[in-house]
Amino acid sequence: MIRDNSLSRKLFVVFNYILLSLIALTCVLPLIQVIAISFSSPEAATAGFVKLFPVDFTTAAYEYVLGREEFFNSILVTLKRVGIGIPLNMLLTILIAYPLSKESKVFRSRTFYAWLFVITILFNGGLIPLYMVVKATNILDTVWALILPGAVPVFNVILLLNFFRGMPKELEEAAFIDGAGHWTVLWRIYLPLSIPAIATITLLTTVMHWNSWFDGLIFMNSPDNYPLQSYMQTTVIQQNTLSIINDSGSVDLSKISDRTARAAQVILGALPILIAYPFLQRFFVKGIVLGSVKE
Repeated sequence: MIRDNSLSRKLFVVFNYILLSLIALTCVLPLIQVIAISFSSPEAATAGFVKLFPVDFTTAAYEYVLGREEFFNSILVTLKRVGIGIPLNMLLTILIAYPLSKESKVFRSRTFYAWLFVITILFNGGLIPLYMVVKATNILDTVWALILPGAVPVFNVILLLNFFRGMPKELEEAAFIDGAGHWTVLWRIYLPLSIPAIATITLLTTVMHWNSWFDGLIFMNSPDNYPLQSYMQTTVIQQNTLSIINDSGSVDLSKISDRTARAAQVILGALPILIAYPFLQRFFVKGIVLGSVKE
């Protein structure tokens, strides 16, 4: 490999590093400021004195948020959604992607079913028909209303079937010669070799379930059944301060404000994804790229 050490090449690399560093800072600095606000006094946060470091350090906002029953109930709903939704999504994605990855001479109806799934990306029935279907199936105000409408993530199916199509056919043919069936090939050969793609899809599915808030607002009749992001949307985005006033007997309101409380909720809500993503990032990048180019 010939390495270009010309001046123009060096200037290009330096410019790229500077540009990427600035982009990274624009992503990180707002998060740092939110963390600083959550650990600051209400006076400093309200006056706008907090920049990148806490002012009058205090953990009162976190004590308030963690002491709220509604916050923990929403976390439990989200954990239930993630615990049921991810295995169901992954199972259906794998079972759909494997046959669709075969050639038409092996699976004659492959093209028909593939287009059937692609059409669902291009067109959808709309919000009102979706609500009517969920209501007709009697799953309103249950965790299943958050899981079943998106049980088959078609984008993930396309990612995985492209990855499966990149598998060497010789592996499958050798397994068939040894007497293996499609189930054995799928679970013993394809899946162990698809760890990057599986990790990528798992991360995408986890983020989808964890960050989804709109379905909780329309499918849940009681705020007690809101998932975490739906609960945070009503308290953070809509800036509902009534709950803080009503809880005056459980916390010293002089130590918190609605701004510090909202900042603490944002950090606590994003913390699980922030912890998990660095460990899955290398699989995420590799899984997106693999299977995208065919010889």
